[in-house]
Amino acid sequence: LADDHIEEMVDMNSLLIANPKTTFCVKVSGLSMIEAGIYEGDILLVDSSVKPREGKIIIAAIDGMLTVKRFGFLKMKPYLIPANPNFEPIPILENSELHIWGVVVKILRSL
Repeated sequence: LADDHIEEMVDMNSLLIANPKTTFCVKVSGLSMIEAGIYEGDILLVDSSVKPREGKIIIAAIDGMLTVKRFGFLKMKPYLIPANPNFEPIPILENSELHIWGVVVKILRSL
């Protein structure tokens, strides 16, 4: 019966991924971003070609620790900011070893 009502097929890759060559997935572990709607076990689609601007949620390695946080400024200094009041912002210091992997562009979650 459903075949009679299909208007077109949807390609999930093109629906979810704008830049296939620069997009990858990361599985979330932890609770630091729950107020941004990111929960443990979620799959994040991350695009390394998107510029990490203030307010964007990014995947970063800072001093060897991989994390998902919002990039922002507190008192004019750069920080990785959690979306959970139980976690402290992480300062990006001059001597910090920081590698930004990409910007989170989508969240996938099983119901």
